Amino acid sequence: MDAGIIIQVVLLLVGFVFLIKGSDFFVDGASSIASILKVPTIIVGLTIVALGTSAPEAAVSITSSLTGSNAMAVSNVIGSNLFNILMVIGIAALLSELLMEKSVLEKDLPFLVGITLLWAIFIFIGGDINNIEGIILLIIMVAYIVYLVINARKSKEGSDVEKPKFSLPKSILLIVVGLVGIILGGDLVVDSASAIAIAFGMSETLVGLTIVAIGTSLPELVTSITALKKGENQLVIGNVIGSNIFNILFVLGASSAISAIPVASNMIIDVVFMIVVTIICFIFGKTQDKYDKKEGIILIALFIAYMIFAIMRN
Repeated sequence: MDAGIIIQVVLLLVGFVFLIKGSDFFVDGASSIASILKVPTIIVGLTIVALGTSAPEAAVSITSSLTGSNAMAVSNVIGSNLFNILMVIGIAALLSELLMEKSVLEKDLPFLVGITLLWAIFIFIGGDINNIEGIILLIIMVAYIVYLVINARKSKEGSDVEKPKFSLPKSILLIVVGLVGIILGGDLVVDSASAIAIAFGMSETLVGLTIVAIGTSLPELVTSITALKKGENQLVIGNVIGSNIFNILFVLGASSAISAIPVASNMIIDVVFMIVVTIICFIFGKTQDKYDKKEGIILIALFIAYMIFAIMRN
């Protein structure tokens, strides 16, 4: 293998490490500050943790938008959302039965389906996600967070506030270090992945759908497996749904607000597949109020089939 390619692969791996550790520091610091400010634990899980584990996707997509690599910005979100539903939930369901809460089935999952369809409509109508549509997605995200805060404060669960893990200065330091790691990691991943794609004749779309998407989704996978070990199965569902919502509303919203993102015609099938997978996720949860091993196997098989299709298409 050419020395230049080896260097790019090493830089890609280093970028992933920065992204994962950066998001880890960010979540710890933000969660601690939320506790200091007496923000309910449920809000921390639905917003800060979900946003924190989506930070790598945000860093990569926004960096891609700023550098003109728009194909990677979109494919990264599609690939990440597919990986979250098919692999994170799939693997978790194989390890432990995932029971669904009524509120998730009636509110959060339908909301995820709705914004996925909205985003797809933007693409089907104009062939891109323009600045105005990006701003609309960001406004919906703010409204969603406000709704979560108001709803949580009305619920009995809202009274549960964890004790701060760190002091305020240390929490702020963790957030700053985490953000720096995320930004540096995003730059390294985009630059090295693009270089590898060019060297091997791969398209930016394929790299975004596979290597970059899986790499930036590692925080969701690690967080979910850790949650399972601690017996917190609901955190897996909340993390995946929350991360996918933020990927669409914040990551794509911010990226397209900065620079309109054209979507190539050959990516329409990826968009449609993401819609189908999101609906399947809803149907599986709705039919039995849980995800079991059989459904986990189906989800994983769908991801493997999709990866084979994406590679062969390139």
